[in-house]
Amino acid sequence: MVYCMGRASVALAESVASFGGMQLVDSTKQAVVGLEINANHVRGVRSGFVTAEGNIVHRGKTTMVWDVKIRDEDDHLICISRCTLAVIDLPKSK
Repeated sequence: MVYCMGRASVALAESVASFGGMQLVDSTKQAVVGLEINANHVRGVRSGFVTAEGNIVHRGKTTMVWDVKIRDEDDHLICISRCTLAVIDLPKSK
């Protein structure tokens, strides 16, 4: 078995932040893209389910900062991550 929860946690955290960010913009005019992410891996998990919860820390015109906590089935903290998103304008259609 390959133990790679760290990379999986970062991917999950960025997905949660990006999904949350997309809910806060007009998707016909803007999008969000990952600008920076960091993660502290507090505990490993080899099986079972994890739950991720994202909370917005900063919502600006051009950036958002999200705090994402990932917990195991016993509610132990697995990873805490901070993800910064850039809010970009989509090209105008002709």
